[in-house]
Amino acid sequence: MDRYIMSETIAPFLFGLGAFSSLGMAIGVLFELIRELSDNSISWDIALKVFGLQLPYYVSLALPMAVLLGVLLGYSRLSSDNEIVALRSCGVSLQRIVCPALALGLIIAGVNFTFDQTIVPEARYEAKMTLLRALKDEDTLFRDDNIIYPEIRDVERENGETGRTLVRLFYADTYDGQLMNEVTILDRTDPNYTQLVQAESARWNPDTETWTFKNGAIYIISSDGEYRNVLAFESHSLPLPRAPLDITSRRDYAEMNLIQSFQQLEILKLSGRERKIRKLEIRIHQKFALPMACLAFALFGATLGIQSQRSSTSRGFGVCVLAILAYYTLMSIADALGLSGALPPWMAGWMPTLVMIVAGFIVMRTRLSLN
Repeated sequence: MDRYIMSETIAPFLFGLGAFSSLGMAIGVLFELIRELSDNSISWDIALKVFGLQLPYYVSLALPMAVLLGVLLGYSRLSSDNEIVALRSCGVSLQRIVCPALALGLIIAGVNFTFDQTIVPEARYEAKMTLLRALKDEDTLFRDDNIIYPEIRDVERENGETGRTLVRLFYADTYDGQLMNEVTILDRTDPNYTQLVQAESARWNPDTETWTFKNGAIYIISSDGEYRNVLAFESHSLPLPRAPLDITSRRDYAEMNLIQSFQQLEILKLSGRERKIRKLEIRIHQKFALPMACLAFALFGATLGIQSQRSSTSRGFGVCVLAILAYYTLMSIADALGLSGALPPWMAGWMPTLVMIVAGFIVMRTRLSLN
């Protein structure tokens, strides 16, 4: 019975995967590539490479939607041909009939999570860099301007209370991919004095985990505001964190796996940028919640599909589209509430998936009460 029910969902699942992936690619990638080709900004081989590299991302987005469509149409077909009634007459409960859909949703959720952590981030990042290399000069590809990194820590104040205070401020005018240029550092880590570093350039040394500054000076300022010492140098190394280099990373949230996301989160926590911290925490929870949407959609689609009335394929497809729109609308609302601080990050990330699971249980309970 399990094999038979799952076989009924495979064909509409594959159809939905192809349809939703194609729709996402057309909206998110294809139109932009056609415009760049018409303007002669890129060649056909670049366009095809970018198209292929973007495909895994849209496949991962389409997997939950395809599960919903496959399960809904598969169970609707069984219901319309009275096969659900036949199974019930043999003593099979509705909960047992839904189990194959849940198994399928759980399998696809595992595939989606693995796919999203191994292939999607690197492929999406490489697609972006390939397009940037085709549109920009190599010298300006990694250029970034006005790099500001504030480091904030909990510090014990003179009155004995502990509070978050700026202990170090790093500023660089430009970054060309190798050197930070026109660097200024305000260092307040020592409560007895403030250190001001100004240099023409700075380079991170991964072997020694230090910054090497060129052609600059170090000013030591006492607590009363007077200069204590000035040290001019041609080359000087300081054991400062590499976080200012990390914030110049060109990776977006969708281009980072969980390990990279947690590393970026630690950097942001030191900087004290609360809005960016909340946003990244929401995205981390969504990396778990979105694959689990496959299981939520499987439950919701199966409970809708086992309704006794006959339903057409077009109606099932329409219900699927409405459910998907409701899910992503709720995701946008939860995202906005999470960024504003009205919801904790975990709830903002999980709320659409949890609502879909609850909706599936409500429909199941309603179906059981009718029988």
